[in-house]
Amino acid sequence: MSSPHRFPTPVEVKGRAACMCATGGSCTSVSPGHAMHLIQARLISATPREWTDAIVTSVSDGVAVLRTLDGARVEVWSARPIEGVEPGAPVAVHTRHHALAVGRSRANVAVL
Repeated sequence: MSSPHRFPTPVEVKGRAACMCATGGSCTSVSPGHAMHLIQARLISATPREWTDAIVTSVSDGVAVLRTLDGARVEVWSARPIEGVEPGAPVAVHTRHHALAVGRSRANVAVL
């Protein structure tokens, strides 16, 4: 007996992962700067020594400019505004796994 259910192929599933940030919907894309994937969250938790403390120096059009404590400049982008990211705010950036920490919250960002 054959199953009446048709399961989507990986290509069909991947095709549905689109950014809906611009329309105010939940973002289904896990590309840098969009929604955080569970695996990404686990990777940033598993590599705590790779976080770098920084201060936000400016925010404009989704791009936040950060200054690390050793003076390096880092730019990150997010499709949606990240709560608490404003000039003078302390943050931490994980460049390897493209994440930004603001307090206890974590966001997926694109490191530019």
